[in-house]
Amino acid sequence: MTRYVYDFIEGNKDLKDLLGGKGANLAEMTRMGLPVPPGFTVTTEACRDYLHTGKMPEGLLAEVQRHLELLETRMGKSFGDAKDPLLLSVRSGGKFSMPGMMETILDIGLNDSSVEGLAEQSGDEHFAWDSYRRLIQMFGRTVFDVPGEDFEAVGPGQPKDLVYAYKKVFEAHTGRDFPQASHEQLFLAIGAVFRSWKAERAVLYRRQERIPQDLGTAVNVMAMVFGNRGQDSGTGVAFTRDPATGRRGVYGDYLRDAQGEDVVAGIRNTLSLDELDRPVRTKLLSIMERLEQRYRDLCDIEFTVENGTLWMLQTRVGKRTPAAAFVIAAQLVDEGTITLDEALQRVSGEQLAQLMFPSFDIASAPPPLTTGVAASPGAAVGAIVFDSAAAAAATGPVILVRRETNPDDLPGMIAARGILTSRGGKTSHAAVVARGMGKTCVCGAEELVIDGDSVAVNGRTLHAGDVISIDGTTGKVYAGEVPVRPSEIVRYFEGEITAHGDPLLAAVERLMIHADHRARLGVHANADTGPDAARARRFGATGVGLCRTEHMFLGERRQLVERLILGDHTALADLLPLQRADFEELFAAMDGLPVTVRLIDPPLHEFLPPLEELTARVARAEALGQDPGRDGVLLTAVRRMHEQNPMLGLRGVRLGLVIPGLFAMQVRAVAEAAAARVAAGGDPKPEIMVPLVGAVQELETVRAEAESVLASVPGAPPIRIGTMIEVPRAALTAGEIAVAAEFFSFGTNDLTQMTWGFSRDDVEGAFFGRYLGLGIFAVSPFETIDADGVGELVRIAVTRGRAARPDLTVGVCGEHGGDPASVRFFHEAGLDYVSCSPFRVPIARLEAGRAATPAFGSDSR
Repeated sequence: MTRYVYDFIEGNKDLKDLLGGKGANLAEMTRMGLPVPPGFTVTTEACRDYLHTGKMPEGLLAEVQRHLELLETRMGKSFGDAKDPLLLSVRSGGKFSMPGMMETILDIGLNDSSVEGLAEQSGDEHFAWDSYRRLIQMFGRTVFDVPGEDFEAVGPGQPKDLVYAYKKVFEAHTGRDFPQASHEQLFLAIGAVFRSWKAERAVLYRRQERIPQDLGTAVNVMAMVFGNRGQDSGTGVAFTRDPATGRRGVYGDYLRDAQGEDVVAGIRNTLSLDELDRPVRTKLLSIMERLEQRYRDLCDIEFTVENGTLWMLQTRVGKRTPAAAFVIAAQLVDEGTITLDEALQRVSGEQLAQLMFPSFDIASAPPPLTTGVAASPGAAVGAIVFDSAAAAAATGPVILVRRETNPDDLPGMIAARGILTSRGGKTSHAAVVARGMGKTCVCGAEELVIDGDSVAVNGRTLHAGDVISIDGTTGKVYAGEVPVRPSEIVRYFEGEITAHGDPLLAAVERLMIHADHRARLGVHANADTGPDAARARRFGATGVGLCRTEHMFLGERRQLVERLILGDHTALADLLPLQRADFEELFAAMDGLPVTVRLIDPPLHEFLPPLEELTARVARAEALGQDPGRDGVLLTAVRRMHEQNPMLGLRGVRLGLVIPGLFAMQVRAVAEAAAARVAAGGDPKPEIMVPLVGAVQELETVRAEAESVLASVPGAPPIRIGTMIEVPRAALTAGEIAVAAEFFSFGTNDLTQMTWGFSRDDVEGAFFGRYLGLGIFAVSPFETIDADGVGELVRIAVTRGRAARPDLTVGVCGEHGGDPASVRFFHEAGLDYVSCSPFRVPIARLEAGRAATPAFGSDSR
């Protein structure tokens, strides 16, 4: 029979798949001899079974009972005993941390009899009845979905009176009395925690963080310890380093005479850890040092002090800001704790991207309205909204302003540019979740007085819709829009500043150098102009993987293309010198590095006036008895070439074959520009890419013409000819096409559209949201490569292409080339390079290095 329950002394930190992160880490702390309240973990496998069948797995409850009896023996108390009851907490804990997303129930085992025994045993009637009140409230909300506001509507009062009132609320909502049998409470609580895995907010959080939806949660059952036993008791959260900046030191919050979730709920502003009694603080610091050494990373710790005795309730590898991730990784290398390879796995391209966003130009900022806790760095500007629904429904940038946030606010937190709260600190729900999402957050701005749809601060009142700016690096809050300045990371990549003396820049530089050393995958840039290419080169690009020549035909040159479409082939002679100058500029900027020039690939309608507009103009002229002139000629051409779906029409290689001389002009411009650069002492390395090929015969026809042109240009260097794989048929016949192509470059934007059979321009706003909500997409296939479908076509093309031509160079130039998850896929698929926008070049470089180093298992999600 499958085993579903493990005592804390039986597990370890490497069993996260089975015991969840919390259970595995409780087991690890127990093995270390740390003061962990005894308990046991119900596995994620039991949760998956329960969610699949809708009932407890066979034998689970009997197994729980056996472990409960062992716990009773260890504690010297009986569960639900009327005189001296053993009380339990039940907490969720999936493989990956999901702060506040699932359920916790405290004080299980209290009932009308045992509450009297707890009062007598503790000598504190207020404490006993307040614990019972908490149980009814948490149990009712979690197990039976009693609305929290129904309990809150009861209002303040003495704990004993509140218990009776809360029981009436419970009965009114559920139609039954509050359960008095302790074992029934426990088994119902376990089922409720299992079900919380499917809660809407938990599903949304996993989707946001790209956590698999099928993992399930473990359930941790632990003997209760109480932080609400007076001034020598309390609860707290601590970090072994600053999770916002990475600075060494101990950071955390503590609340005296408080219980469980009070700190992270942010409902009361907290004390510093320096406020702890000296013996407790000394022991806590010693434990924190041991934990960081054991986990070799920043640790996030939850603890309770009961009557002066320290208890450890949880530890995990802590969430941190992107800046802290880089700084801490470099620090741990310096300390000899991890290797550079491990450090590279502790950071990500997503984190680097967040560091490249602008920050506030403080020199241009007005005096701040107030200052709170700098909980998650960044610069955010937006209109004030006071609730999650308003943030989620907003069409422009917003700042979510709350007294404190709770898990139900997650949709608004995702939608908002930043979060501002009047309560809580660096360990509050708002701070922890914001850091995990890379959102700007300021917490604990105590001077804010929120009242409905307005907030007062220092004699000034702001309303919903008013614009504010919040600085998550300094904690300052400003009225209006504060100007922004370029990121220091971007300035470093641009070469404007050095990394010397700045811990963050030094860490980024060190890890980028190691990533480049490790990477097998090259990183090129998509660039159409000399300045774009020069910037890409400063950012570390080792070539241009895509020059979109159709971008060179816009503006004033558009009229030349119109002439060409209308049959005036003299336009080619006028276009040639313009194209040649374009390419000379590009080759100069990328001297010595490859530049892949894609021959023109526009849907033809992009160069012609809209059919409706032309029809109206011609009709108006005819109605006035005027000659429509050029408009009439254009209208005839547009009608002749009008397509219902231009993205699948006359474009790419088809356009070059239908309009004689167009591709030949471009090839000549490339060759003459390269020859001019060679004559000037340069080292151009151009490549010509034929787009939208679906049959080898298309490529053979264009190649023959191109080779004839290249042979006629004296002084031109060797120029390779290849194709863009963006039609599924091209991927499937890659073996044939490779005979005529010296390189492939995957156009994954079009390949995704054609594989799925939908247009990105049309469907992202039409049904993608619904598809994401239903779990059909975990993420948009235009954002991250669809590995099973589009990715399989890529694998097929690489395999068949290289079988026909072993020296075939293979790259990718779609938007996926700068997506971290996609970069890892392309590395595994055996590509030679990825190409992306200049801004994303550092991100792709970092991910290329990470893809080539082993994974070491540390994950701070």
